[in-house]
Amino acid sequence: MSPKPDEDDIHLFREAVRDVKPLTQEAPPSPPPRPPPRARFTRADRHAVLQESLYTDVGDPELASGEELVFARDGVQHGVLRKLRRGQYRVQAEIDLHGLTVPEAKEELRSFLADSLERHFRCVRIIHGKGLRSGHRGPVLKGAVSSVLRRVGPVLAYVSARQVDGGTGALYVLLATWPVNPTRR
Repeated sequence: MSPKPDEDDIHLFREAVRDVKPLTQEAPPSPPPRPPPRARFTRADRHAVLQESLYTDVGDPELASGEELVFARDGVQHGVLRKLRRGQYRVQAEIDLHGLTVPEAKEELRSFLADSLERHFRCVRIIHGKGLRSGHRGPVLKGAVSSVLRRVGPVLAYVSARQVDGGTGALYVLLATWPVNPTRR
């Protein structure tokens, strides 16, 4: 046990703290209330996802590869596809399809491809967007662009662009440089 302070020490201490006033203690401010939790998916969204998973062709390569699109015709070497993926081909032209309807985007895309082939461009970039405003339907233009590109004979390959060039909202497209019919569907 510690020894009890003597009377002189007590007197000196009280004399030293005679003019001291106790601090008032205020309660800390309460944090703002948290917003109520929101469900990420509504029942309708969950139902739409279930229906899509049940009735969509699982053999579709676009769905199998997730968000990233990759396509190459038979005969395109892996090294060529790898260079395209890395953005090692010089992009000679680009088109931005944001804000267009699907029919408008398809028409603009066909015109752009025909012009690019006429000018003997080897690599072009197509910006279709990520479909962030499409809701539960997902990226509408992305699927339409992919569908058109697969039907155009001179399109040898395409891949989702590097992050700095638009990521999954854009494509690098490798075109054939020999004379071909650009409107083959």
